[in-house]
Amino acid sequence: MDTVIIDGLSFALPLFIMAIGGIYSEKSGITNLAIEGFQGFGAFIGALSVVLIANFSGTDVQNLFYLALLFSMIGGMVFSVLHALLSIKFKANQVISGVVINILALALTTFLTTQINSLVFGATSDKFQLGVSERFTIEGLANIPVIGAVFTNIYPFEIIIIVIAVLAWYVLYKTKYGMRLRASGDNPHSVDAAGVDVAKIRFGAVLISGVLSGLGGMCFAYSISANFSSSIYMGYGYLAIAALIFGNWKILPTLAACLLFGFARSGGTYIGQLMELPSSYTDLFMILPYVLTLFLLIFFSKSNRAPRALGEIYDKGKR
Repeated sequence: MDTVIIDGLSFALPLFIMAIGGIYSEKSGITNLAIEGFQGFGAFIGALSVVLIANFSGTDVQNLFYLALLFSMIGGMVFSVLHALLSIKFKANQVISGVVINILALALTTFLTTQINSLVFGATSDKFQLGVSERFTIEGLANIPVIGAVFTNIYPFEIIIIVIAVLAWYVLYKTKYGMRLRASGDNPHSVDAAGVDVAKIRFGAVLISGVLSGLGGMCFAYSISANFSSSIYMGYGYLAIAALIFGNWKILPTLAACLLFGFARSGGTYIGQLMELPSSYTDLFMILPYVLTLFLLIFFSKSNRAPRALGEIYDKGKR
């Protein structure tokens, strides 16, 4: 049981921070299917940066964990500019833009990873080896039955994600900026009438989405994958989107959805190991979060209420 909780949290929290990024974007009125692309490109920049620094300085790449998180957030933000420009400046179809960006990120990062490994490191590899982040346990609290698993074998990024999530909740619901952002997704004309630039609000929201998605991608790279490769694109971005939809574009319910996906994944792995099944059958249990997504769509999608202006291109002259 402890293993299910520990592994479930380490999967759910990166998913959650990516979903928060999606909430910011979609609450502002910009449909964001590009979370997976932001996640992958951000993780690529973070991994590339620390691998190069480690190679030229002789430092262990695992000691550059926090630097990797920083560069991944910058990389995710820079890549998100593409979606913001297409959706806001050039008024492209937001769904098509998101899908194309995901495909572009996968193709571009896979190609660049292979080429950089060949030219810089002289290796024929499509991966940047990172290793697994160190963990820590909060003594005393870890001894509490069942709940103690929450305080056992914690990745440092889990604490970082919780802090950022609390800050994101406060900004979205308790500040003037958050109020304007939410209004931009429900009634952008009222925001414009108040003298606020809707385009700037939406542009900033997409950049926030890129920052948080890049962070989530780097967390997956340092935990589940232990490297950066094309395996970082495993549908996690789409799971984050599903979580925010099930959470009705609200942060706390979205956390519950992410935890559900996380425990479904770790629980499936645990069942496979408990039954001593071959690895091929254990891999089959990995589809549980996606099967769960389908069932949740059936039962909850009709009751969800998206922001009223979500996906609509804002036109100042249209009332």
